[in-house]
Amino acid sequence: MGKALIIGCGGVATVAIHKCVQNSEVFEEICIASRTKSKCDDLKAKLDGGKTKITTAQVDANNVDELIALIEEVKPDVVMNLALPYQDLTIMDACLATKTNYLDTANYEPEDTAKFEYKWQWDYRERFEKAGITALLGSGFDPGVTGVFSAYALKHHFDEIEYIDILDCNAGDHGYPFATNFNPEINIREVSANGRYWENGEWIETKPMEIKRTYNFPEVGEKDMYLLYHEELESLAVNIPGIKRIRFFMTFGESYLTHLKCLENVGLTSIEPIEYEGKEIIPLQFLKALLPDPASLGPRTKGKTNIGCIFKGKKDGKDKTYYVYNVCDHEACFQEVGSQAVSYTTGVPAMIGAMMLMNGTWNKPGVYNIEEFDPDPFMEALNKWGLPWQESFDPELVDAEPIKEPEYSK
Repeated sequence: MGKALIIGCGGVATVAIHKCVQNSEVFEEICIASRTKSKCDDLKAKLDGGKTKITTAQVDANNVDELIALIEEVKPDVVMNLALPYQDLTIMDACLATKTNYLDTANYEPEDTAKFEYKWQWDYRERFEKAGITALLGSGFDPGVTGVFSAYALKHHFDEIEYIDILDCNAGDHGYPFATNFNPEINIREVSANGRYWENGEWIETKPMEIKRTYNFPEVGEKDMYLLYHEELESLAVNIPGIKRIRFFMTFGESYLTHLKCLENVGLTSIEPIEYEGKEIIPLQFLKALLPDPASLGPRTKGKTNIGCIFKGKKDGKDKTYYVYNVCDHEACFQEVGSQAVSYTTGVPAMIGAMMLMNGTWNKPGVYNIEEFDPDPFMEALNKWGLPWQESFDPELVDAEPIKEPEYSK
């Protein structure tokens, strides 16, 4: 049916590439491009021989001219941005210049400021619309599937959604004292920032890990989880009418939090440059070099993830609750694509979102978050391509558990 240019060759990109090759009826050709071409070549060597034609290229995703030249050479139907969120805008600029559809899994954030929001990308709306191309923002799991879940709940189960709690549980065990399941720099910036949630038309800010809940996750069990700010809160607060409150919680083990606090205390999570032996270094980037590569965790990780949304609202004038979620097994993911479940749950929706654009299922020029499209074909594709969802109409609610002070802060 068409061709995709995939920028990036890390854990998430590797999963998405595997799934594109499985879906050869849609992805007849793919080009894998990264700063390090040898990584692309190694993956091509593993996957070559099927119906999907695979090529590779070297590109600096910070360089708009290089990106434009590559897009003009490859002539893809869609560019899948699976690089770093620092590079969203340069890739969007290149897509605009070449009039090519765009997709990413995480919103833009400046490299020198731990702040991520959609403002910068939403500013491209009119330009993409005039160019007649689509930018699909946040086609991972969270953001991504959580937005699709929200649109699906509104379409099929509610007249009005008043409360959303997004719960992200990773109960996997990789055996290391401290490691991150996706890019360490992005992960630590995210979890060490102040928390925020949307309530009654305004943002309420919290200290990092200040709000704790315990939740009994289906197929996983009881886990501690902490309120974070996550980017889909911003778009869902705009795109789900009548919302009164929306929050995001993520689980963390005691060992992870203890190590993170120690690293913060000695300054290793800082993004402020320091002088070291005559050179300027960024402590967090140095720490990233010391930590295990998330792509290497697959063979070691056992256990499951559970990511989903709990909704409260009204249907036919009556109160209603609804919980929709996916459970993913780390070992099963590794057997299929050589990756742990955190990369899998992001890479599969990236492929599905690209498929929606390539086959014309989702087709409207402009810049859109994923919940602004019809959720039904995406929900069907999740079941087909490895992320089956489950639902409950009488779920345990988050507010049943009182707020607890985080143990590591005492």
